[in-house]
Amino acid sequence: MGKKIKKEVEPPPKDVFDPLSVESKKAATVVLMLSSPEEEVLSKACEAIYKFASKGEENKLTLLDLGALEPLFKLVTHEDPIVRRNATMVVGVMASHNDVKKSLRQLDVTSAFIARLAPEEDVVTHEFASLCLVHMAAEYNSKVQIFEQGGLEPLISLLGSPDPDVKKNCVECIYNMVQDFQSRAAVRELNVIPPLLDLLKSDYPIIQLLALKTLGTISIDRETRVMLREHQGLDHLFKILETKEFNDLHVEALGVVANCLEDVDTMQLIQETGGLRKLLAFTEVSTLTDFQKNAAKAIAKAAYDPENRKILNEQEVEKCLVTLLGTDNDGTKIAASQAIAAMCENLASKQTIGTLGIPQLVQLLSSDNEEVKEAAATALVNLTTAHPANASAVAEADGIEPLINLLSSKRDGVVASAATVLTNLATQEPLRLSIQSHGIMTAIVEPLHSTNSIVQSRAALTVAAVGCDADARTELRNSGGLDPLIKLLYSKHDEVRRNACWAVMVCAADDPTAAAMTRLGALDILEEINLSIGRKNNFSDAALDSILDHNLPQKYSQMGFLTSSNIITDGFYDFGQVKPGVKLLSLEELSAQQLNDRRAIILVNSKTPELELTAPPVATDEKSPQDFLSSRVTNSSSSTNRKISRERARKGKGKKEEEKPKEEEPEPVMPKIVEEVPLKALWYPPVDSILVDYITEVSKTILPLPTTKEQVVALAQFVAEKMGGPIETDKLHEFSWELHISEIEYELKCNVVPIGKINKGTFYHRALLFKVLADRIGVSCSLVRGEYTRAWNEVKLVDDSPLGIPGLLLPPQVYIVDLMYQPGNLMKEGSPEADRYGRI
Repeated sequence: MGKKIKKEVEPPPKDVFDPLSVESKKAATVVLMLSSPEEEVLSKACEAIYKFASKGEENKLTLLDLGALEPLFKLVTHEDPIVRRNATMVVGVMASHNDVKKSLRQLDVTSAFIARLAPEEDVVTHEFASLCLVHMAAEYNSKVQIFEQGGLEPLISLLGSPDPDVKKNCVECIYNMVQDFQSRAAVRELNVIPPLLDLLKSDYPIIQLLALKTLGTISIDRETRVMLREHQGLDHLFKILETKEFNDLHVEALGVVANCLEDVDTMQLIQETGGLRKLLAFTEVSTLTDFQKNAAKAIAKAAYDPENRKILNEQEVEKCLVTLLGTDNDGTKIAASQAIAAMCENLASKQTIGTLGIPQLVQLLSSDNEEVKEAAATALVNLTTAHPANASAVAEADGIEPLINLLSSKRDGVVASAATVLTNLATQEPLRLSIQSHGIMTAIVEPLHSTNSIVQSRAALTVAAVGCDADARTELRNSGGLDPLIKLLYSKHDEVRRNACWAVMVCAADDPTAAAMTRLGALDILEEINLSIGRKNNFSDAALDSILDHNLPQKYSQMGFLTSSNIITDGFYDFGQVKPGVKLLSLEELSAQQLNDRRAIILVNSKTPELELTAPPVATDEKSPQDFLSSRVTNSSSSTNRKISRERARKGKGKKEEEKPKEEEPEPVMPKIVEEVPLKALWYPPVDSILVDYITEVSKTILPLPTTKEQVVALAQFVAEKMGGPIETDKLHEFSWELHISEIEYELKCNVVPIGKINKGTFYHRALLFKVLADRIGVSCSLVRGEYTRAWNEVKLVDDSPLGIPGLLLPPQVYIVDLMYQPGNLMKEGSPEADRYGRI
């Protein structure tokens, strides 16, 4: 008052302007006032701009366009606390606009606002400074700046502020900050747990919610969970869960508990205090779908630890999970299925869930939601793995058909899991037959074409599991499944390639399938794989052997040996040694070739075709070249074909003149088509009647011998007698077997020579004949090709006990059978005489 009186009495100085009250309705004018040197003008201008900015986002953008932000930011650090406060209020409000935030980042404002959180600043300054930092902390670079400039400590200190707005802003800013792992570690060191737990007692739900969300984020780290447990944080969380009025906080509280459940110590503590039982009870009766879903997720996370699985099993968590499968919420069904999959690592849980939950999981396989299907199928994978009872339960619940239907899903995870469940079921023969009856091999073709390596691997494994049945192999072959299966052998993924080799090994168990895979290039790629150290696997060798076991001519030519289990059948031929990757021509193609100077191809065939095109063969040992190369009619069961074939045979060559007029007359379409069918007749090799006699003779004279050793010796002598007799070692070069073979080739006008026609045979002729006859009378032996026309047979025989003790069984010894020098002499493998016989 004194000042006012003095001003009225004394005349004002000449250089002082009288006070002026300025009113403006234009924001631009007020923005200009931000450059005033007068504190009162600055303060009032900030107040006006604050009110203007608070009215909406458009006003904030207008102020930005007017250039208000930079002068306002300068005022944030003004020496006058009121100006500083008002400027902070304006910037704090404007910071919610994205364009404003971008400009603030360019001005590097974080350090200034962190300074406004100092204790000496008033509450309003704290409120709006922290509000600005909340908006800034939503962006990564600003988080880094706030962290590096020490912003976390004052923010944590202000969690105890008496003003709820300050608390809300600070906890929200901290929540944004702790999304980064560095900040999570820092707030733990700054002891953020106690003030956050205090915020759970707030009267404001938003503050409680933000505190819970922050706890949920920082409790990802194990060290933070330990601190939370030490500060009795679980008690605060369970009080919220037990309070119905806090329904809106239950989901977030459960999220923190879920993180804590990952620690065995915390799990044990919750169990001991009865919290786990309460949690499961809350989950079953809760009407909040998000709560049930998150509870199932929490169980799934906890169940990855073996000790936690034991505790959960003791609390009968399986019943809760099965209950959740029956909810109406797809998210809850997915989470429950995932939790079941995790719990199945515990055998007791696997058995319990198998009894209670398999029917519900099977029902979920027909859901309209692809994620539900995938989760249910994945749970069934774990339930049925190494558990026959659960596999049977899936079949009893009519799960096979929906599982096969899932193989056509567009979701890779669904297909992979369905294929795995079917593989698990196929380990039991009754279930495998049931799976096969539902057309599994037709359905699996599409997954075999997949570009996803996991789907490819699982599909190949399913083929391996089901392909042990002949009908299944036929179905796979007829449905075009062999082609994509063979292509998987080229995969760069080890597991895909390994499982494809496994499937090929299994499916090559019959001649048609092995032949089809050979045509598709399986031999080429398997040979390539086996030559590669990096690509070779446990099944690639076996797959190659499996295919070759049904293509013995190729195997003997390529590998140079036949095992005792490789039984030589009619139609076998010895082409000679070839390099890996060289494919043999068929016997029909070889027979059609012109006579050449390469080594003769030795044919084994004692089988007479079912139906001859011409007259029956004459019962003689000699065959003309025309007989040898003659074609044979198909053994079709069609009576029409047989009738036409007989009619053609009856007409003979002398009917040509009579047929000419008929050829000129028009014929009906259908008879012409039927007439052309027999032209595609199958070719049959000629019967080797001499070999037939050999087989008959050894069956009568050698087969009845009492011991294998006697049979081997007698058979060796028989073979040697038929192929030129014993040869003295020093006169081997005089044994002119090459000329004899050439004469037979010339006689037949063909490179293919029936083995029965050979009267002078060397090592490889005799060894082949020995193997052929031994296989016919059940004498187990192998055939090995050496170098320089050498070949030999190996047999396993049990020696008499050297101690003369009756009943003493010794392991069998491998012997090489002498067929050349001393026919019937048995030489121990590795002995000098055996080496001389086979390699010198």
